[in-house]
Amino acid sequence: MHSYEEPVYMISVVAKVLEVHPQTLRQYEREGLIQPGRSIGKVRLYSQRDIDEIRLVLSLTRDMGVNLAGVDIALKLKRQIAQMQKEIDDLKARLSDVNENGLVPPSKQIVAAPSRRIIVVEQD
Repeated sequence: MHSYEEPVYMISVVAKVLEVHPQTLRQYEREGLIQPGRSIGKVRLYSQRDIDEIRLVLSLTRDMGVNLAGVDIALKLKRQIAQMQKEIDDLKARLSDVNENGLVPPSKQIVAAPSRRIIVVEQD
């Protein structure tokens, strides 16, 4: 079994599964929408993540009428949000460690709110 990130599918397989012409996949790559891996012989290889991103591109273009420039913006925003969420999760973990180790001053308290936000409450 291959990992989600491992590029293993050739362009012909991906094109058949997604019911698109291989040229469509090449165009998406030229536009910078996807970046498939390459074998030593320079053959394009797609991961399951690539296939899921292509499905998103197809949904945006076919179902919602978004042009490729709009898709590019949407994908960049999606990646930026994912990166920011990762940073938030890392900061939450660091705050949790600090609180557990007693390094937070007694006048401050870290509270996890139901919205998954962390609130620092200062006491007078």
